[in-house]
Amino acid sequence: MALHYQFSELNDLQLADTPECYDRLLNDAALGFLADLHRHFDARRQTLLRARHQRQLRYDAGESPDFLPETGNIRTGNWRVAPIPDDLRDRRVEITAPVERKMIINALNSGARVYMADFEDSHAPIWLTTLQGHINVIDAMRGDIELTTPEGKVYRLGEDPAVLIVRPRGLHLPEKHVYIDGVPISASLFDFGLNFFHSVSQGRALGKRPYYYLPKLEHHLEARLWSDVFEFAEQAFELEKGTLKVTVLIATLPAVFQMDEILYQLRDYIVALNCGRWDYIFSYIKTFRNHPDKVLPERGQVVMTVPFLENYSRLLIQTCHRRGALAMGGMAAQIPIKGDPVANQCAMDKVRADKVREVKNGHDGTWVAHPGLVAVAMDIFDRHMPSPNQIEGKQDDLSIDLASLTQAPAGTITETGLRNNVEVAIEYLAAWLSGNGCVPIHHLMEDAATAEISRSQLWQWINHDAQLEDGRDITPELVMSMMTQVLRQIGNRPHVDAAAKQGYDQAAALLQQSVFAEQLPDFITLPAYQTYQ
Repeated sequence: MALHYQFSELNDLQLADTPECYDRLLNDAALGFLADLHRHFDARRQTLLRARHQRQLRYDAGESPDFLPETGNIRTGNWRVAPIPDDLRDRRVEITAPVERKMIINALNSGARVYMADFEDSHAPIWLTTLQGHINVIDAMRGDIELTTPEGKVYRLGEDPAVLIVRPRGLHLPEKHVYIDGVPISASLFDFGLNFFHSVSQGRALGKRPYYYLPKLEHHLEARLWSDVFEFAEQAFELEKGTLKVTVLIATLPAVFQMDEILYQLRDYIVALNCGRWDYIFSYIKTFRNHPDKVLPERGQVVMTVPFLENYSRLLIQTCHRRGALAMGGMAAQIPIKGDPVANQCAMDKVRADKVREVKNGHDGTWVAHPGLVAVAMDIFDRHMPSPNQIEGKQDDLSIDLASLTQAPAGTITETGLRNNVEVAIEYLAAWLSGNGCVPIHHLMEDAATAEISRSQLWQWINHDAQLEDGRDITPELVMSMMTQVLRQIGNRPHVDAAAKQGYDQAAALLQQSVFAEQLPDFITLPAYQTYQ
């Protein structure tokens, strides 16, 4: 079906050098739509980002996020979100994966009910990689995506692929390869706009609707911005209001106090909230970066059963079900361990325990990061959730206050935990800088969110006089010494050549800038992104 969108003038649009093979993706109409989105909404986005900064200054001065008194009527009101489409009512297992072509096919064929095509935490935003990712996703939506490897192996879609949902990048990120009126377009508007523009024609022809996951919202007015973006996009293409559907990740500490408000602002579009647990832990550290009573133990001890995370999860379930929305559980970062049956059994047992906890608490579905975990999670949800979801199940009457959502858990910091943070941060940043945003490290699938935890914990421990369990102070000197050791060990690996060593050195330099900064930087990906051509 042809599109007749009347695009904006392109005289003030600058595009990075791009091969002609992407001309169809970046056609004049698509670029005009992106320009319209930018001109209508970027000023509001910038205002909202400045508001984030001002709130953080208040947190730095000793305040805490809390339930907003001015929106109490929304929290106590009797309202529900719009009905959930049939193909999104059963989301018991979702798989997330980067937008690389083979990974998309494997994810869609994995047996999961939903595949989240991720342009965010598992995506390294090199320009041509991003563009190819969009082509891959569009091909997947059309249903004819396939791949033949140099060895002759063919990958193509099976008969019953998962429902596809796209996650654009966060509101804070720029797309520096596209300038409109002298400023870079928001990466979130770029990813959403480009996908929406092309998916409308594909979706209309195939009877499919565009679905999205929104990351890292911090305030209900940011949800309002997205609601207005969605309404603008639907009107531009003469779609009925609410055609587009969205799931929001509750991945920041401020957002957990505004879940009702976020649902309300997006009530025509939203179908679910998701426990973005790794980003949430990072956000906890960042929000309370100047609070010495909020120092977290090592990452391996900050699990979903500690009170502040358990309460976050239960409050999300209660809020969603009260409003007629799905409550999605969090990511299982474990991956199958080949060649070590004992270690693999231990990893799978952790996954099973996590998923049993989620489904028994009332979650309507969960996330996995590897196709090998789909059957494990599916078996648990099939066994404990015979219905498509648990929206109409027993409603717990929870009383969750500020303290229960913010109290730091007890725990320790071991030398191994300290070293693990250094290793994960350096290994991941080196991979990200080379164009790989999803990396298996120590049998866990690491992405930008877990790397952010690693580097922010190092900063927090240094700046709040934390100690190892053996009594040693965690000082800049100790952390620097461990970085040097880790780099030496990496450099001694047989497959690490001079170019790779340079990449690890660059990653370590970025980590040092973040860890030894006077104030914890908001995101390590922002300075790292400037290294991309």
